[in-house]
Formats: sequence, structure tokens, C-alpha cells
Amino acid sequence: MSTKEPSVNEETSTTDNLEKDLQTTSENSETDPLADAIERVQELEAQLTEATKKEQDLLLRTRAEIDNIRRRATQDVEKAHKFALEKFAKDLLESIDNLERALAIPNNELADDVRAIINGVELTLKGLLKTVESHGIKAVGEIGETFNPELHHAIKQEQVEGTESNKIINVLQKGYTLNGRVIRPAMVMISA
Repeated sequence: MSTKEPSVNEETSTTDNLEKDLQTTSENSETDPLADAIERVQELEAQLTEATKKEQDLLLRTRAEIDNIRRRATQDVEKAHKFALEKFAKDLLESIDNLERALAIPNNELADDVRAIINGVELTLKGLLKTVESHGIKAVGEIGETFNPELHHAIKQEQVEGTESNKIINVLQKGYTLNGRVIRPAMVMISA
């Protein structure tokens, strides 16, 4: 086997090619390394600024969300405290109604011993009403009030001379509110 040895011309062309490559590389790398570093630092600073803005935005949003959650939780707790008595209050209303019905009996036809019982029932009713009022329960539906569909349930409408329309002329069953929320509307008759 014979190995072909490179000729002198081939060696010279290879050397020339290497020199040209080195010269091209050195020309390309002759850019200022300081300028490259400054440019890179500016790019990194821009990225850092962008990341900082995103982080601050996220922090503000997170704080706002936490404040909203706290506010909602506080409102929920307040409502729970405020209206915890609602079911109990509704149950008490039957007893109040029964006491009021017992007192609706004409007093002039009763014996003295029965009048004493009626007086006791009146005192019991007054005490019960005072107690429920101290806990935010208020009666609604008085004769002469203007009809309000949020507070009253009209059972019947009648024409009554000398009375404005939509005025309560008779209360069949009192309504009640608990801290402003209707727990039972009043059943009323209104003028036409």
C-alpha cells in the first residue's frame, strides 16, 4: 500500500485556509468584550425589573384577596351571631300568638277568678315580648300602617270609606322581624 503524501501545494493551501479562518474569527471576536458585558447586564436588569414588577403585582393581588377573605369571614360570623336565634324565635312566635288569642276574650263577661288568670297571662305576654324585643325581634303589622309586601301578607282587600287605599284595616296575625330580616310576615286585610 502506498500512502500518498501531501504535496507542498496542498500543505500551503491548508495553511492558508487555517490562517483565513483564524483571521475571520479574530475579526469577529474583535468586538469590545466590555460592550458585550454591559449589554448583557442591561438585559439582566430588564429581566429583573420585569420579574420584580410581576412579583409586586402578585403580592398586591394576594394581599387584596386575603383582605377580601377576612372581610367575608367577618361578615359571615356577624350574620351567624345576628341570626342564630331565627329558628328559636320562630318557635316562640306560636306561644306569643296563643297568649294573644287567650287575651282576645272579652273581659267584661268573666268571673273574678278568671280575670286574675287573664291578668297573669297579660303579664306573661308582656314579659315574653320584652324579652324577644331585647334580642332584636320586633312585631310588624299595625292597623293604619301602609301595606308593605316585604313585611305584610294581604289576605283580603276591602273598600272602606274614609280610609286611604293600601292601608292596613285589620291584623289577623302579627308579623315579626329579627334584626331587620322578616321571619314571619304579618297577615293583614287592607283597604282598596
